[in-house]
Amino acid sequence: MSDEALVEQVCGGDQHAFGCLVERHGTRFRAIAVRTCGDQTMAEEMVQEAFVKLWTRPDQFDASKAKFTTWFHRVVVNRCLDELRRKRPDALPEGFEVADDRVGAEALIDIEGGSKRLYGALATLSDRQRSALTLSYLDGYSNVEAANIMALNLKAYESLLVRARAKMREALLLDKSDLLSAFTG
Repeated sequence: MSDEALVEQVCGGDQHAFGCLVERHGTRFRAIAVRTCGDQTMAEEMVQEAFVKLWTRPDQFDASKAKFTTWFHRVVVNRCLDELRRKRPDALPEGFEVADDRVGAEALIDIEGGSKRLYGALATLSDRQRSALTLSYLDGYSNVEAANIMALNLKAYESLLVRARAKMREALLLDKSDLLSAFTG
């Protein structure tokens, strides 16, 4: 049976006809793919993808325009060339250890300690001052938006924000001097 007749049967979902085409041409097209892309593993993947394309879209082959082998050759080579064009990262040299970019234990302790100090300082503020700082610095609202949320005019909000930052600075400086005296004393 000709390749073209087998493809016609594949169009009807005939798995046996598809298997005949794979068995008949698999090795040949794998060799073509190896010569095209220079890598055995990649070549096998490209041929497999080409056969999957044949199985899922057999109607793309037109026997009036070309022989099956001519059409399939073009499919395999194009698939190989497309894969070669894809930008690939360079392989790392053997024995290369990738740096661990996760936050270390000491940094986590510092972060947690800093968060505790920050939230401790926030606790010293009045509810309105804490709300103003939270809206502007933690929630990311602009001063105009935050003023509207708090039902204040912009000048009153900005004045509240200035007082809140000053009180935070004072609380954190006290915390800093307590920490320094613990290390030096």
